Amino acid sequence: MGAFLREHWSRPLAAQGPAPERFSAAERSLAPADCGGCHAAQHADWKASLHANAMGPGLMGQLVEMDAEDRDAHQDCIRCHAPLAEQADALAAAIADSGRRPPGHASARALHEEGLVCAACHVRAHQRFGPPRRDGSAPDAAARPALPHNGFTASPAFEDSRFCAACHQFEPDGFTLAGKLLENTYEEWKGSRHAREGRTCQSCHMPERRHLWRGIHDRQATRAALTIEAQPPRIAEGKVAARLRIRNTGAGHHFPTYVTPRAVAEIWQEDAAGSALASTRAELVLQRQVPLDLSREISDTRIPADGEALLDYARARHPRAAVLRLRLRIEPDAFYADLYRSLLEEDGAGRGRAMIRAALGRAEASAFVAWEARKPLPAP
Repeated sequence: MGAFLREHWSRPLAAQGPAPERFSAAERSLAPADCGGCHAAQHADWKASLHANAMGPGLMGQLVEMDAEDRDAHQDCIRCHAPLAEQADALAAAIADSGRRPPGHASARALHEEGLVCAACHVRAHQRFGPPRRDGSAPDAAARPALPHNGFTASPAFEDSRFCAACHQFEPDGFTLAGKLLENTYEEWKGSRHAREGRTCQSCHMPERRHLWRGIHDRQATRAALTIEAQPPRIAEGKVAARLRIRNTGAGHHFPTYVTPRAVAEIWQEDAAGSALASTRAELVLQRQVPLDLSREISDTRIPADGEALLDYARARHPRAAVLRLRLRIEPDAFYADLYRSLLEEDGAGRGRAMIRAALGRAEASAFVAWEARKPLPAP
């Protein structure tokens, strides 16, 4: 299996080359919509996933400022976000064209704009690959020439966490801060109870083989990863005391993993009308915090698998306090939002300014409250 994965994910991916002569236009195509002609359920899931938006305006807004011929620089981003060789060609052409066409110029959606497409995982040299069928079977070799796109080659690698590690784990000699790889999700999982108990990345992020890959952008997936407990507030010597305990019981890696998200646990006092009262707020940030230039690690307060974080609250009781409010707020794209603001404020967006502005709006809109509670305070 290791040899299969090394060849399957050898970067940069090789071009598909000529398709078999008998292939129809749909069989030759690498566009997700053509895959969806037969694989409708998978295509519908993919369209709703972040994989389909892996080449969103934030990334494209930065790429258009690159040299169209600097393909090595492009690969730093698209090796995972749009890894097909044909996508690399389409991107280079789009960057070259971006300096010639007016802003807002309408064009058909190019292959590189489709993000992490079906073919990126399932097609090599126009041959289809995938997991064995649910019953463990695969197409009979003799029958395959009569099947659409010559059937598929089955490999258990598609159900192995190492398949996901191709994009969600830096190589051992990759970029590090404070002695830790910048992206280390697979190794975090590998050292966890979940790996020892046989729960793969796919078992959580692709349940029932769904192509949704839901994670920290999804409230339900986030809540399933956490066990949150709030002690009833106590009043002692004019102070409100409480504790919020957040345990990472469901994620098979750090919560959150990578440097992009930020989770903020908060406690504050409210009056009877539900208004927050000044100077009563306490917070705990869960994040691997790094500056925009990735020059150092500022802090790392993430929760490892099966670890916990505590927010202990002790504040003077406000005279109008009636309720203690507790919540966990998630900012899935916190780092990106800070980056986009910086690019816009410092006029560093260039030709991609409109896209960066759109990306900032998306990043800010992705925040949500994963959990909250209101605890009445005892009468004074």
